[in-house]
Amino acid sequence: MRPTQSSGMNAILFIVSLCFLVFIFTLFRPELIRTLGLIPARVLQEPWTIITAMFVHANLMHIMFNMISLFFLGSFFLRLVGESDFLKVFFIGGLAGNVLYILLGPATIPGVGASGAIFAIGGALAIMAPKLPVIVFPLPVPVPLWGAMTFFLVIGFFIAGIAWQAHLGGFLFGMLAGFVFRRRGRRPLMF
Repeated sequence: MRPTQSSGMNAILFIVSLCFLVFIFTLFRPELIRTLGLIPARVLQEPWTIITAMFVHANLMHIMFNMISLFFLGSFFLRLVGESDFLKVFFIGGLAGNVLYILLGPATIPGVGASGAIFAIGGALAIMAPKLPVIVFPLPVPVPLWGAMTFFLVIGFFIAGIAWQAHLGGFLFGMLAGFVFRRRGRRPLMF
């Protein structure tokens, strides 16, 4: 009898659970946001924050939007590339976003959230399945994935308090990963 193959959803559920667990801890101990968040001016003294910041979220709206985006984009991407490549793109994309935040972000404001990693997944999908129809609230009709990702990337430049640097860094890495997957023969689903 063959062992059943994992759907890979465990990776997404683990990341979502970890983010919510950290969020709950920060509700009771808000100083953890500064301890675990990425503050560019302190990154050499606190190098762990380049990773831990991916799991910290500023408020309920922030974590809900990120986790819903991770679930929908991530589950589709995971089916295309598998769990191992999903995790690579998530973590390396998150790191790429955080590096760009260190280079271009405000020196003393903590950068937090999984957005850079999620934009990496979205960037890869924008290359692999650009015409995939997605619903963007409040639009009543589906739009191509590439258009939705571009919209969310650009709008981040104009909203105060959004670490657009992390979004851009993750998105650029994700696009690069998407090109690599296409060259390696990971074909997108046809729509």
